[in-house]
Amino acid sequence: MASIVKRGKKYRAQVSLYKSGKHNKLTKTFKSKKEAELWALKMELAKGEGKELGQRTTSFAKYFDNWIHLVKYNDVKETTFQNYLHTSAIVKELFQDIQLKDLNDIVVQNKIDEYAKTHSRKTTHEVLLKIKSALRDAYSRGYIPSDFSSLVKTRGKTPPKRNKALSITDFSTLRNHVISNTDSEFNILVLLALETGMRRGELLGIRPKNVYKYGIKVRESISPTSEDTSLKTQNSKRDVSINKAVYNILTKVPVKKDGYLFNTDGFNQSRQLAKLLKELNIEKTTFHGLRDTHASFLFSQDIDLAYVSQRLGHINIQTTQNYYLELMPEKKHQHEADALSLLNSL
Repeated sequence: MASIVKRGKKYRAQVSLYKSGKHNKLTKTFKSKKEAELWALKMELAKGEGKELGQRTTSFAKYFDNWIHLVKYNDVKETTFQNYLHTSAIVKELFQDIQLKDLNDIVVQNKIDEYAKTHSRKTTHEVLLKIKSALRDAYSRGYIPSDFSSLVKTRGKTPPKRNKALSITDFSTLRNHVISNTDSEFNILVLLALETGMRRGELLGIRPKNVYKYGIKVRESISPTSEDTSLKTQNSKRDVSINKAVYNILTKVPVKKDGYLFNTDGFNQSRQLAKLLKELNIEKTTFHGLRDTHASFLFSQDIDLAYVSQRLGHINIQTTQNYYLELMPEKKHQHEADALSLLNSL
């Protein structure tokens, strides 16, 4: 087992090594205890002496935090890593001092159920997925005796969808309003969301060089939690076509000091949108809901699903089907009438 000793303002980490019948020690000094702990854990993992039984007395919360810094940090983009850090705080609050050796599916299920009481099913599921990954990693290293992660289930209620697609009528009303009031740059941002289905971060990441006749090259994404401007996935890199009217409006937006066309405005776009929708007497949705609206509108107009998926920058068609496509009310009523007409003709 490694030991961490404070010496003055620094911390010395020491790892015991045993090879060819000889005992040795490896030491290194760090400015912070966290750095010393991470280095010591790296050395322990690198020793390759089989099951590290001593680690089983480590708290799961501490193990999870070490795991994301050692394993996940180099595997995911910065914005995703920030999500892991957020989950680490949740794990610390839920599991507190519970050690790896005391974990089983019942213990973890009880903690997840506790979390689900005050959070949506989707949020709970995302937290559980990360916990399961950490548990599988712990099992593969011999820190827990079995892989029970598959036995733990997501429970809880599914709240109404916040990112709800607008009806065709409301979509038309909103589009006509923003295209007639382009003196507001926020209105232009809303127009682009409706016309392109681009994510908020992608819209905020537009530079003048990304705009061409008639389209937008999606190459960057601005995040409220990270300075990383890389896109969400490889498929997110795409070119999205726009019509002449939208192109002319976009080319008149002045470039900001940071080189982008739009200010982030504190990432309060959904709040601004809620105010605008209330003024227009349109059912409430989020800014991401405008992306859903774009996808659902194309789907309602019988646009090829593969094209819709590519335009949204999805990794596959299944993602588009699962999360973004729903029949707008007008289209649903039309299909119902068509179905009844066919039945009546029998």
